[in-house]
Amino acid sequence: MVTAMRHGITMFSTDQSLDVVRLAREVEARGFDSLYLPEHTHIPVSRRTPPPTGEDELNESYKRTLDPFVALAAAAAVTDRITLGTGIALPAQREPIVTAKAIATLDLIAEGRTVLGIGFGWNEDELANHGVAMRDRRDVCREHVLAMQALWRDDVAGFEGKHVTVAPSWSWPKPAAGKVPVLLGGGAGPKLFSHIAEYGDGWIPVGGTGLSTAIPELQRVVAEAGRDPAELEIIPFGSLPDKGKLAYFETIGVTECVFRIPSAGADEVLPILDEWAALIA
Repeated sequence: MVTAMRHGITMFSTDQSLDVVRLAREVEARGFDSLYLPEHTHIPVSRRTPPPTGEDELNESYKRTLDPFVALAAAAAVTDRITLGTGIALPAQREPIVTAKAIATLDLIAEGRTVLGIGFGWNEDELANHGVAMRDRRDVCREHVLAMQALWRDDVAGFEGKHVTVAPSWSWPKPAAGKVPVLLGGGAGPKLFSHIAEYGDGWIPVGGTGLSTAIPELQRVVAEAGRDPAELEIIPFGSLPDKGKLAYFETIGVTECVFRIPSAGADEVLPILDEWAALIA
């Protein structure tokens, strides 16, 4: 049975934008399938890494981003249906034992509707403040996620790595499905695809360029790792929706398309949600 492609919303939720409780209600009421919130713990004033947007100055919303797990818990309390995810969180910059419990608690409140979208981090100064060198961020992220997955999965959980050690421990609650799906964000390539094959449940490409060739390559890598590529989620972020693009995405194996709305107030956000809801209806 072929499942229809889903449609979601992501926004930089800040102290100045439409509040997350109303946003979640409005997204669910309009028939969207998901809401994703990004993460930056802080933005150092120093700048060794250029903004990923290509702009000269980093957008104001990066500086004001809410904690995604606290915000999503508020969204979970006022919704019944939509998936609630991070898009994206930065596990290399988080202590994994505490973070695993926070995510499992969110999943308990959301009754199993939680998804963890993650990235390795692009901001060298931000990573350094968390004690992570830019060159180590992929390895640190990997170990933090593997440690969290053990805590979610096992009644007595432990993990031994180069960057994190968890002695055999009890940690509840457990996620409703025994795990929280992990979606890795980033550009196509062997390094990212190997991470997905090892510990991911899907891919968050930014935009849709090159997906027709990248998706089969990812599926091949996953199959070679002994996993079923049909179970992968492919969820591009940031596309501006139109019927032709959405139809094309569905034919190449995209499982969900997430539209980015501006970090703004109700007067700007709600008309856009109305327009896009009509498009996907």
